[in-house]
Amino acid sequence: MSAAGHAPGTAGTPGTAGTAGTRRTAQQAVWLGGGLVLLAAVAVLSIGVGAHAVPPAEVVRALVDFRGTDDHVIVRNVRAPRALLAVAVGAALAVAGALIQTLARNPLAEPGILGVTAGAGFAITVGSALGLAAGPPGQLASAVVGAVLAALLVAAVGRRSPLRLVLAGVALTAVLNGVALGMRLVLPDVFDVYRFWSVGSLAAQEQAPLALPLTAIVTCLLGALLLSRALNALTLGESVAHTLGAPVARTRAAALVLITVLSGAATAVAGPILFVGLIVPHLVRRPAGGSVPWLLLYAMVLGPVLLLVADVGSRVLLPTGEVPVAIVTAFLGGPVLIWAVRRYGAGSL
Repeated sequence: MSAAGHAPGTAGTPGTAGTAGTRRTAQQAVWLGGGLVLLAAVAVLSIGVGAHAVPPAEVVRALVDFRGTDDHVIVRNVRAPRALLAVAVGAALAVAGALIQTLARNPLAEPGILGVTAGAGFAITVGSALGLAAGPPGQLASAVVGAVLAALLVAAVGRRSPLRLVLAGVALTAVLNGVALGMRLVLPDVFDVYRFWSVGSLAAQEQAPLALPLTAIVTCLLGALLLSRALNALTLGESVAHTLGAPVARTRAAALVLITVLSGAATAVAGPILFVGLIVPHLVRRPAGGSVPWLLLYAMVLGPVLLLVADVGSRVLLPTGEVPVAIVTAFLGGPVLIWAVRRYGAGSL
């Protein structure tokens, strides 16, 4: 009788756990669906806001039934490409931030820790001095090359441990920023080219050649999702990941490549936009519930939402012009950074 009495409870425990897991997955899917709806609403709002306001209904009509009116031309040729750029850059920076925080096991890490931003800025400075970065295509190419080379150097020096990776990135960033600053002080023409890129803005970027960087971003976002299960094992520690049969070295190398391309492409097309890669992973970590796949999916949605909201703010804060979107994200990110430091402690830096 005793054994029979315990049998239902014993059998019921796995069923209860399975039900809880199913309920958790359904809840996460609902959160993702709500995020997608929010992203669509914010995108329509972003397309409609500007010097010439376009009603949301007209924005939707211009996207699905183009009539050639002034509002439709503005939406199709200017506002929609800018919103698409914001979505791609926001997703790239947010996912790169989630990946670097997972890889380095440091909640205060962000994509610039690999020297990507410093490498892009240094390459544009050198390219301007040599006459190779005079226009948007030249700046884009220079920034991509500089970001990739800087990240490769940091990865080569710090590949053995997350701590060495962080220290190598900080050291290289300091060196490149110092040399680039010296060049810009000596060469005023180089400073003029650099300062327009360095403000971090989406304005006037919609007419730049964006097919290649946007393709690279989309490809790497898909690659991050494919890598997410292996990263799930890596979050448990290298020894546990080895025990589970996860290819630790290959996973780390692939993650570094994805971080480099995502943050490098985003920085190249929009300039250095800070805090997106730091803020978003913190905002979505709780609903993700410790799951790297869900963390990346949420980051892909909330990153664009954050950057679109910042871009709307950049257009309405000043009545006579635009504020660079990087300044808006800095105002949003500063309080979050203070909160993160207070929560995790300075020892996580």
